[in-house]
Parts: sequence; C-alpha cells; structure tokens
Amino acid sequence: MLVPRFVLCLLVAALLEAAPTPAELARWQRQAKQVTITRDRWGIAHVSGKTDADAVFGALYAQAEDDFPRIEANYLTALGRTAEADGEARLYFDLRSRLYLNPATLPARYAASPLWLRKLMDAFADGLNYYLHTHPATKPRVLTRFEPWMALSFTEGSIGGDIERISPRELQAFYGDGATTLAALPPAPDNEPRGSNGVAIAPANTRHKNALLLINPHTSFFFRSELQMTSRQGLNAYGAATWGQFFIYQGFNDRAGWMHTTSGVDAVDEFRETVEKTPTGYVYKHGDATRPVSTETITLNYQTPNGPARKTFTTYRTHHGPIVRAIDGQWVAIRFMQEPIKALSQSYLRTKARSYKAFRETMELKANSSNNTIYADADGAIAYFHGNYLPKRDAKFDWSKPVDGANPATDWGPLHALTDLPELHNPASGWLYNANNSPWSAAGAHSPKPENFPAYVERGVETARGLHALKVLDGVKDFTLDSLLGAAYDTHLPWFEKTIPALVKAWEATPASDPLKAKLASQIAVLKAWNYRWSTDSVATSLAIFWANDLLRRSTGRSISLSFADSIAKDAPKDILLHALAVGCDNLTRDFGKWQTPWGEINRFQRLTGDIVHPFDDAKPSLPVGFPSALWGSLASFGAAPKPGTKKWYGTSGNSFVAVVEFGKRVRARAISAGGESGNPASLHFNDQAERYSRGELREVYFYPDQIKTNAKRTYQP
Repeated sequence: MLVPRFVLCLLVAALLEAAPTPAELARWQRQAKQVTITRDRWGIAHVSGKTDADAVFGALYAQAEDDFPRIEANYLTALGRTAEADGEARLYFDLRSRLYLNPATLPARYAASPLWLRKLMDAFADGLNYYLHTHPATKPRVLTRFEPWMALSFTEGSIGGDIERISPRELQAFYGDGATTLAALPPAPDNEPRGSNGVAIAPANTRHKNALLLINPHTSFFFRSELQMTSRQGLNAYGAATWGQFFIYQGFNDRAGWMHTTSGVDAVDEFRETVEKTPTGYVYKHGDATRPVSTETITLNYQTPNGPARKTFTTYRTHHGPIVRAIDGQWVAIRFMQEPIKALSQSYLRTKARSYKAFRETMELKANSSNNTIYADADGAIAYFHGNYLPKRDAKFDWSKPVDGANPATDWGPLHALTDLPELHNPASGWLYNANNSPWSAAGAHSPKPENFPAYVERGVETARGLHALKVLDGVKDFTLDSLLGAAYDTHLPWFEKTIPALVKAWEATPASDPLKAKLASQIAVLKAWNYRWSTDSVATSLAIFWANDLLRRSTGRSISLSFADSIAKDAPKDILLHALAVGCDNLTRDFGKWQTPWGEINRFQRLTGDIVHPFDDAKPSLPVGFPSALWGSLASFGAAPKPGTKKWYGTSGNSFVAVVEFGKRVRARAISAGGESGNPASLHFNDQAERYSRGELREVYFYPDQIKTNAKRTYQP
C-alpha cells in the first residue's frame, strides 16, 4: 500500500526532531549537574539549582518523572493537536485552540520576550527533552520534542479558562461539513462547581499573631503536581504546578502566599457581526463603513485507523476576533485576552514576590483574565485582587450577551487600572475570602460595594459556599493552623437549611390518606432530626442529596443555586417535594439495598490506574469520603457521581490540592494531594496520600533545608 507523501514527511520529521545534537546533549548534561532533586517521604520533589533556569530545568524533569502523559496532554490541548493522538472526534476542540492561538506565531513571540523569560523557556524545553532522552521507555503519543516557544501556548495554570467559552459543537455547526463525529460531551449540563476556596486571616484574628492562608482549589483530580523550586537567585516557591508549567500556580514562598479562585469578571465578549458576501469576499459593517472579513486557512492533522490524515478549514475573523458561531444566521465573533508573554511573566514573577508591594507590582502586568487572587504574607498583610485584565466598555450595553459589533460604541477601550477594580488590603474584618462568588461579601461588612463598579466587573452571585465561609470566619479572633483547617472542612451544608424544613412542612401538611404520608414517615423523621452536617455514617446526608438530585432532574436548565433553594422553600408544590424524596429513596434502595445507607458507603475515592480518563469498579478497593459536592455549600468539595457500570459514586473533581500556611518567623504549612504525587501505579507514591485525603488529614510540608534533609528518601541529579 502506498503511504501518502505528507505522512512520510511527518514520520521523518518526528524522527529527526527527537534526536538531540551533540551540542544540545552537552548543554543538557551541563545544566543537569547544576540541579539537585530531593524526594521526600511522600515523593514530593524539592528542586534546587544555581539559577532560576536550573530550577525550571529540574522541575520539568521531575514533573515528567511523575506523570509525563499529563504534561503531553496539556500541550496537545494548548497547541491544538489532540486529534493527532485521539482521532477525528477531537478536530473541533483543536480548531478552537487554533482560533485562539496560532502556534506558528509563537516562535516570533518567544524571540520578542525578555531575555530572563527566554532563559526560563529554554530550560523548560531542555528539562523535558533531557527527560525523554534519558527515559527511552517513555513513548510520547505525539510530542517527541519540546520547543521553548511552546511555553507561551500554556501560560495560565487554571482549569478551563477563557477558551472554554467557545463551544466545539457550535464550531462544528459553523465550520463543519457534517462528516465528523464530535467527541462525546456531557449529555446534560454539568452542574458540578469548578472553582476554589481561598481564605486569608490577618494577625489580629490569629492566636499567634501570624497571617494564615488557605489554599483550596477545586479542580479535576491529579490536575497538578506538588513540588518546591529553589535557586540562588531568590526563588523559593512551594505548591501546586499545573503539569508542564514552570511556575507554582497556587502556593507560597518564605514570605508570601497566593491562592487563585475562578472569577466572575466579564473579560470575554461576543459580537454579532453584520456580514454580507461580495464578489471579492465577505465584508462586515462597522459604523458607516464596511471592512473585509479576514480569512485564514487552518490545517489540522488527525489519527485514523489507517494512519495520519488531515483536514483543512477556512476560518473567518473580524477586528473583534474569530467567528465562532451563528445566531439566527448572524455571525458571532469572540474576543478575550491574548497576551502570552505578559501572562507567562506574571505567572512566574508573582512566585518570587516577597511583599505586598512586590506582589501588587506583578498585577500591573494586567494579564490575569479569569482569576481572583487571595494573598497573605509574613509582614501580616492580607489582600484580595480581582481579575486584572479588564477592558473598559460602554456601560449602557448588556455585556453578558452578544453585542452589536456594527456599532463602534461596542469596541473595547483600554484596560482598567487596578484601582478601578474591586480590591482589598488589610480590611478591618481581619479576614477575607473568595469561593467563586462575587467580591461583595469578601470581607463581610468591609467588602467592596457593587454600586462603585460597572456591572461587567463581576457577573457572579452569592454561593452556598460563600454563606458557609461567612459563618466560619466572622467573629473568630483566635485562628490557628488547626482551626483554619477545621473551617476548611467544616461539615455544614447550608443549601439544605431552608429546603429540608420546606420538605418537612410539605409532609406535615399531607393528609393521612395520601400513601406518601406513611411511606415517607421514617425518612422525614431522619431528616427532621438532621443538623445539616455531612459525615460518612450519616443516612440523612444520603437522603438529602438523593432527594435534591431528583429535584434538579425535574428542574431542567436550573442549577443548584441559592436562588433555586429559595424557590424550593417558598414556591415548590408539596407533591413535587414529596415525590422527589420517594424517588430518591427508591434509587437508594435499588442501588444499595436500603434507603438507610450511610453516606460513606456511597461517596468513594478510588484510584486504580494512571489513565487520564480513569476507570472505576465497585468490586475493587475504594475509600469512604464524608465531604460531598460543593453544590450543597460544603467548603471541602468532592464531586462524585455513579460511573459507567457502578452503583457507588466516585469522585473525579473537587479538593485536589489543599494547603494551610502560617507566615511566622518560619513558614509552617500542611498539605494534601488527591491520591499521591506519581501517576505511575507501580510507584509507592501513586496512592499513598489517599487515606489522609479521604479524612481531610493534611500532612506536614517540608519547606526548609533541615526539614527536607530529615525527611529525604532520595537525592539525585537529573
């Protein structure tokens, strides 16, 4: 069979790019000698080097040792190359990435980057390439060689991000030919919160008069590596680094700490374009004039059962951004931040900031479009920073919906100054927090006021977690590391405070002649006596969550929000409330043999393989977890559901990396990661943190050289 010429070219290019030149190999070996990696008793890598670049080299090498497949997966996504590994069904996910960022432009952006940043990008690529050279048994699916400029494709460490506002299904509807089957997406809206909790406590509210910080991202499990990076150039950062990135995304250094939470800031806009076809191509209206619609040819490679293939798209763009869908036949363009150099610079530089002033200076780069930041330091400062990439816009438009791109008044203006945005520095409350809600309650009565800002500054609302945070923070004057940890795992579920009494009231109002009166009497007694707190042995937790899930099923298009809880308490017909409880009990009995099933028998943590898409099996070992989904207001989050072929609910998101930090003369910290540090099931560190994770029992962090030396299990050079 004849092999297409382009396929042969791809194969030859892959072989050539994978082999280092003698000069490259010598450079890698020289840098490796300047790096030391110490693995502690939990397998956490403590990487030290003479320079920051050395630390980056070692950090990427250590990450690759722990889980190279996740590094490669992240860069396949960022570069728009997932279909080369996973086939045609991923084409429109790749098209989305390529509309956002064209890899062909990144070498020039790399060349335009400041020298210090280029050195770090060089070290990033060299560390990964040296790992692949020294580990020939590791077989990349696609990326056999990393280039320095690739770091500019993946500059911000949060899960999802702005690009996920673009729907692959709508891209397919606009650009597709109907021949491609898109990869399966959730058949219904996924209501599981993807966000985080961040809390900072000022010295005035702590027993030992040191600032405290809670770092509690809610992401997909195994989404980040835990490690420490140090150098003789002032780098000393510990925390969670998203696989393949060379900066600590959420963590702390010896003087300051930072936690990012997904923001409700409106930094992404859609524009309805008025387009017409002319003999010379498409044009679109802008004011009294027309402008040509730009076209771009994007060719994507993808894997088939018969080998590599390719597909070419002609894409369209206005000055607002790429066309991503149509509404009633009208083309829609999308615009959001595209500042990879500034974004990567800000992500790295904040890890070296050791004071409030220095940290705030990194914010002046204004390249954080989708995250809020909670900050604390050894000087006793605490702070809240809103997402800082925010263009000025005409407030008369509703920016939550597509605006008229033909009206020049909808064009973006310059970026807002930081002083234009919600911000807190040492509020009188002595504490501040964010739980993916608006900042209007971030410090209780001392929070920013929404009337002082344009509506597009914040689209979020109060969350059940937000109410929960207020209850555990307000009025407490003697926080310690232990009590902050206790607050982070407080067992209260605020969503049920109003809804369960409404259910009980509905049952009490039901006549004795109704069959549901007798059928649900025992269940109502359990719920009536419940204190709205989760635990592994709680039957009431199981009943309440199965009941609420059926209410959600009945309320198509609704999310489990506080407004939904209020509407249930005030307006839901009593027969709906009772029938939902009956269905929940029937489901419990069907799946677990009885409705009196303790929550810990349902809600489970399991890690069987290193697969990115993890399999689950009721017949194999798993651990009970008490904390449920953040949907119900639990600050500790465990997003679990039954999986194909299972009755038990297995967690796949929520608390992934958790840390509490105290900034005294010496930093004290505790942390936990879901499962363990390694993605290799054969490693001792694949699942060695699972028991502690399931109980919320954080381990001590080894930060200083004496701690690392005492707990070292292996010290080596790459």
